[in-house]
Amino acid sequence: MKNSIIGRQRELKLLHSLKQKDSSSFVAVLGRRRVGKTFLIRSAFDNQFTFQLTGLGKGGLKKQLTNFYAAFSRLMPPGTVIPFPKDWFWAFQQLSIWLESLPEGQKVIFLDELPWFDTPQSGFVSALEHFWNSWASARRDILLIVCGSAASWMLHNLINNRGGLHNRVTHRIRLESFTLAECAAYFEQKSAGYGQYQLVQLYMVTGGIPFYLEQVETGKSIAQNINDLGFLQDGFLRTEFDNLYASLYRNADRHIAVVEALAKKSKGMSREELLLKASLSDGGSTTKILKELEESGFIRKYLAYDKKEKNAIFQLVDFYSLFYLKFIRNTSPLDTQNWISGLDSPEYRAWSGYAFEQVCLAHIDQIKQALGISGVQTATSAWMGEKDGQKAQIDLVIDRRDQVINLCEMKFSIKPFSIDKAYSDVLRNKIGLFKEITATNKAIFLTMITTFGLVQNDYAQALVQNDLTMEVLFRD
Repeated sequence: MKNSIIGRQRELKLLHSLKQKDSSSFVAVLGRRRVGKTFLIRSAFDNQFTFQLTGLGKGGLKKQLTNFYAAFSRLMPPGTVIPFPKDWFWAFQQLSIWLESLPEGQKVIFLDELPWFDTPQSGFVSALEHFWNSWASARRDILLIVCGSAASWMLHNLINNRGGLHNRVTHRIRLESFTLAECAAYFEQKSAGYGQYQLVQLYMVTGGIPFYLEQVETGKSIAQNINDLGFLQDGFLRTEFDNLYASLYRNADRHIAVVEALAKKSKGMSREELLLKASLSDGGSTTKILKELEESGFIRKYLAYDKKEKNAIFQLVDFYSLFYLKFIRNTSPLDTQNWISGLDSPEYRAWSGYAFEQVCLAHIDQIKQALGISGVQTATSAWMGEKDGQKAQIDLVIDRRDQVINLCEMKFSIKPFSIDKAYSDVLRNKIGLFKEITATNKAIFLTMITTFGLVQNDYAQALVQNDLTMEVLFRD
């Protein structure tokens, strides 16, 4: 039996509804590379497109037009000779004339990897703008779907275009990574038999990117899969990093420099510290790089509790990039058991602690649901404070409208986590500094999120108001 698509129900519902519309629609689908944009669109339309074209990575104008010409020629009756388009305006003119000749009914046009068409001096955006504004939008039967992994290009040139495409996109879909619940459903469909702890480990490496999940061999354990994919000579995750950034940014060196700098400090950096570590100047070009990485989902600009821009923290939140830079890049492919042999190392424990925090931050909705505050207005942030030489950092603050603040601590452990005297002192210090520095009058609830829950000793009972396990992260 054919497997059904996992998740994406909201997106599928929208795309299916557009098939029934009595007016033309312009849909832009955004999302990180490998997240499943093309798969979603092809599934929604069962690969039945009136015209489909995929941009060529690193192809110049001539190659892109040749690509169009080849795709367009295949739609013509055998023996039909059509002129080669001299530019994109002529190509779209050919397409519109042909579409007009077709019988009544909706015409679905799918342009995949749209940013790759926009080569220097190609005039592609202007031609697309003219095609939509002067012809397609005036009809009632055109469904134009475009997608691209370079989210910053899609936003700047399409969504937030200040020229002729301003406000022309009628529907926008941003495709996210799978949640843990969707990962569990994916492997359940494959009868893999992985437990929640193993799936959390896999998520900490892949971030729930569907294409990465497809590389998993279900006959092996998660640890074996991570070892083979990341540390064997031809392992997919070993060779993915350079391709990932090169495919998104024409000059990716400075983007990679930012990612490399942030990988060295898991708690994040201020803009000033980041520019110093990445050897970048403080100007508009650097701001653009940071924005591009943020829009593509690789880094996060995390506002502090006080909401002041100067206190914003930049963090690397792409799970795969962090894992690659921490563990894969500097290993030899000859060390084929590198991962499995290092599972008890201090380096592994430090990474797993931070990666689990990021898993929790990617599932804030599920945490709020478990706390019973899904319907309460909240603001989430991070907090860093210092007073009289004492410092503290809280990675997740949930500030609630009902006069409560949840200070969340996340701990990854292979067994129930035990709060000892030393850690209880750390927690008391954090709570005390937070209250003193923020001068909040709200009630403070310490919320622990762990893999297998807390050992219920005196310290836990005295400090913790909410004890959540990884199970809550798997809720729909």
